[in-house]
Amino acid sequence: MLDPKKPKIIVIAGPTASGKTGLAVSLALSLGGEIINADSMQVYRYMDVGTAKPTLEERRGVIHHLLDVVDPDEDFNAAMYRGMAFPLAKGISAKNTPCFIVGGTGLYIRSLLGGLVELPPSDPMLREWLHLECDRKGAPKLHRKLAELDPERAKSIHPNDRLRIIRALEIIQQTRRPASDLMKQHRFGNQAFLALKLCLQVEKEPLYDRINERSKKMIAGGLVEETERLMKMGYGPHLKSMTAIGYRHILKYLQGEWSLEKATETLKRDTRRYAKRQVTWFKAEPDMTPIDPEDETLAVNRIRDFLAESA
Repeated sequence: MLDPKKPKIIVIAGPTASGKTGLAVSLALSLGGEIINADSMQVYRYMDVGTAKPTLEERRGVIHHLLDVVDPDEDFNAAMYRGMAFPLAKGISAKNTPCFIVGGTGLYIRSLLGGLVELPPSDPMLREWLHLECDRKGAPKLHRKLAELDPERAKSIHPNDRLRIIRALEIIQQTRRPASDLMKQHRFGNQAFLALKLCLQVEKEPLYDRINERSKKMIAGGLVEETERLMKMGYGPHLKSMTAIGYRHILKYLQGEWSLEKATETLKRDTRRYAKRQVTWFKAEPDMTPIDPEDETLAVNRIRDFLAESA
């Protein structure tokens, strides 16, 4: 039996390029809903092409929340996301308006649905030492060390994601336990919402074809110019936002290290690898229902049944 006191939300998750934006907008139009972004890069202002942020035309009159909320040099994390998304979701649901949580950042979705793991605060001296180790040995070597200590966490972090690698190693040093074990113990059980969780499922080869095509379109659609503009605005390559997929590849091109062809091909490869990690994450999430992104009728019926169901 459902708890009538808990607000209902609909999650539209899935790997990059699986069609979340298009389907979510169509569903919101059909059902009169609003959309809360759950993509960790689309929160940044001025970063549109490289984040595949929905354009004004693509939004088609549907109210979108949590797009363009911070500048590229500002901090943003899962805790901040939950702090913003939680009252929005409650407010939308209180109006009896279908609330859609749409994106591929699994940790953001998990934080909204079940809260966050209580982890120790950063230790400045330990973090500084880890940064020096990273400077000396390189992020991939520290990633291999993390894979030995916490293989499950390492699988969800890119070998060049310096900040997340360092944070994971810091947690191990502080708690003597892998972060993945702490997450399992927490179980994200503080459920404030009743959630219908739909995950778009696309076969591997068609998904990779979509990724390759979208990567080319990003280059043709102005990713180089967008990255140049961000640099001129003072957003340097050291920023977390500028190390994201797409931007870090174009920076290599702009700095003369890679040809545009190499930047494009590496962008395709790294996006495919990221999608693979997303698929693994969402497969492990409880109560996630796989759905064909082309079957909008089935999605609408599932959502209507969910919203109509009562205790």
